[in-house]
Amino acid sequence: MMKKLNIIGTAFIAMLFLTITSYAQELTASKPVSATPEAQVKADAEVDKKATDWVNSLSLNDKEKEGRVKEVIAAHLKAIRDWNNSHSYESVPAGINPESGKPLSTMDRQIIVNSSLPKSVHENLMTGLRKDLSEEQVQAILDKYTIGKVAFTLAGYKAIVPDLTPTEETAILTNLKQAREQAVDFKNIKQISAIFEIYKTKNEQYLNNNGRNWHQLFKAYVEATKAKKAADAAAKKSAQ
Repeated sequence: MMKKLNIIGTAFIAMLFLTITSYAQELTASKPVSATPEAQVKADAEVDKKATDWVNSLSLNDKEKEGRVKEVIAAHLKAIRDWNNSHSYESVPAGINPESGKPLSTMDRQIIVNSSLPKSVHENLMTGLRKDLSEEQVQAILDKYTIGKVAFTLAGYKAIVPDLTPTEETAILTNLKQAREQAVDFKNIKQISAIFEIYKTKNEQYLNNNGRNWHQLFKAYVEATKAKKAADAAAKKSAQ
């Protein structure tokens, strides 16, 4: 279930999220993507359908409210898509991570430039959703964007740390929710996962700082999982 992933320069990228916006907005995309009119119409239709499906899942039973929420989501999805497509990773210099000395990856650079998306795009989404939806419904929509990664990742922590305390769970969940809200402004699941990695690292540091040993916990979980698979395979073989 849970796999320890590391992306190059996690701490560096987190810092850049706070400082790069004003700079990157001035960059000119090196390889803008231009779609044919037919392709644009098709792409917009796909976004509209996704927004419709997400809103329908809420069962609002209010046509006017449904229409407003669909419009808010569709506008946001299109803005994210267009920004990603028109801002190449090459807009960010191919430098190095000052902490590790390793070159920034293509993913690092794309995330950096995508993080320079105007703040108004995110603000319009959240304001529009909260205008017509309860907080629980807002979170349900954010889960649609991120394919339920908050619940999935939290379940992984509970599996790795069986005696997770309520306080620890609250801290971890807070970080995961922050990851989810930030991740909705990125285009695809690889970028979304990279954002979650930043906050997963924060969670592991939190556990280490509060008397846990994440490395040992994860190692024990992996070993137990392997042992269970081996035992299940042996039992299946003996039953044949």
